[in-house]
Amino acid sequence: MLRVGHRPGRDPRLTTHLALTARALGARRLLLHPPDPELAARLAAVSERWGRGFEVLGIADYRRAIREFDGTRAHLTMYGEPIERVLPRLRKERRILAIVGGAKVPAELYGLADVNLAVGHQPHSEVAALAILLERLRGIPPPGRWPEARASIVPQRRGKRVRTHGGGSR
Repeated sequence: MLRVGHRPGRDPRLTTHLALTARALGARRLLLHPPDPELAARLAAVSERWGRGFEVLGIADYRRAIREFDGTRAHLTMYGEPIERVLPRLRKERRILAIVGGAKVPAELYGLADVNLAVGHQPHSEVAALAILLERLRGIPPPGRWPEARASIVPQRRGKRVRTHGGGSR
């Protein structure tokens, strides 16, 4: 996933939600423009505790990252083609870079992407758009321990239970 237009100090919560959603639904990394080392460190701590080495890489030049990506570049925008029209093509792709813009999306993103796709054609959250795209492409991961996790959630009807690996639960 590529987040373009992140505003350090102003957007940490939204970008964190994008990253957590991407991680939970199977993405491997977040390319963050511009870089935000504090946010990257917080997200690394999540992966350390909950598993599956999701990485955050700060990048200075998002244009170069898009141009050099070896795969399909999918820009999430409410102005794009309906997701139902684009999904058959995306499901055949080996690698997909989901591009999510910030508050002011550079117009050039529409031309840099291989596909501009919309999960709806009304204003909505970029977190929702990313979640819908990843769920449609990959499905929902089943409950259980992720590789190298120090903790995992124990699904249950009521209450909360977290199992710590290497000893006890709380």
